[in-house]
Amino acid sequence: MTFTSEALVSTDRPERYGSQLAKHFANKIDATWEETRGTITFPFGTAELTTEDGGLRMRASATDQESLTRLEDVVGSHLVRFGQRDELKVEWHPAR
Repeated sequence: MTFTSEALVSTDRPERYGSQLAKHFANKIDATWEETRGTITFPFGTAELTTEDGGLRMRASATDQESLTRLEDVVGSHLVRFGQRDELKVEWHPAR
């Protein structure tokens, strides 16, 4: 079973933040970014990043709820820190 959640982070610079997240994590784990989308693969789950008009959509997937919560915390907290000046907010919701 796969546990999945999503967050749409409102920003007028989604490419910048998606790229910054992927590049940051690429120093230690498998992470890629190509123009408008990227993937960050942790040992405990995967985050997919996609730019949209007005925001960055993040989709987190893991094999159990504990790992999903950890993934949300790691990716979300880094994005909030990177976007502190823009006051980015991350709210995860179960994916449909």
